[in-house]
Amino acid sequence: MSTHASSPRRNWRTATARLLSEALAPSVIVVVLPLAVAWRATGAVLPTVLWSSVVALTSSVLPMGVVVWGSRTGRWDGHHVRDRRGRLIPFLTLIVLSLLGLAILISADAPWPLVALDIGMILSLFVTGAITIFWKVSMHSAVAAGATVVLALTYGALWWLLAVAVAAVSWSRVAVEDHTPAQVVGGALTGVLVGGGCFALLLGDATPGPW
Repeated sequence: MSTHASSPRRNWRTATARLLSEALAPSVIVVVLPLAVAWRATGAVLPTVLWSSVVALTSSVLPMGVVVWGSRTGRWDGHHVRDRRGRLIPFLTLIVLSLLGLAILISADAPWPLVALDIGMILSLFVTGAITIFWKVSMHSAVAAGATVVLALTYGALWWLLAVAVAAVSWSRVAVEDHTPAQVVGGALTGVLVGGGCFALLLGDATPGPW
């Protein structure tokens, strides 16, 4: 009887965890975050869409297309690339495309907060990629935590409440058994210190915008 009673709870837990993993996936956050930063930096719809599209395409949409293609052709084990050993090509693809996006932003004289955001994300990617060689750090937690820092610095202290979302997605990665608690904590710390920290340093004394 206890087995039958616990089964629906396990199913609900797994379904919730999978939903959070998809809804707060790095690819989703990296599409939304540039929009928020670009809007604050420009205060205009067209520049917001144009500048954020550069970051979203080169740091999320195109790399994710490569990952989906690879998972469908059996090159790695799904679009989250659960096997640490299979993450090299997706990481290299993401780094190359992200650097291309950064070059476009700089050459086109994009608003500095967008450039700072892109640099922070790329630096975080380098660090998490280096860690992944030895240890399967959580990209979900890293991106969510870094995004929380960026939004709090951009829009104000109330946005620190998004730490709840960081905790939720970190829980989900453990619940679906893709990561250990240590790996999601390591990812979150990397996102805060590297991605968020870089954005804060590059932004300097600038106050919420438009800048």
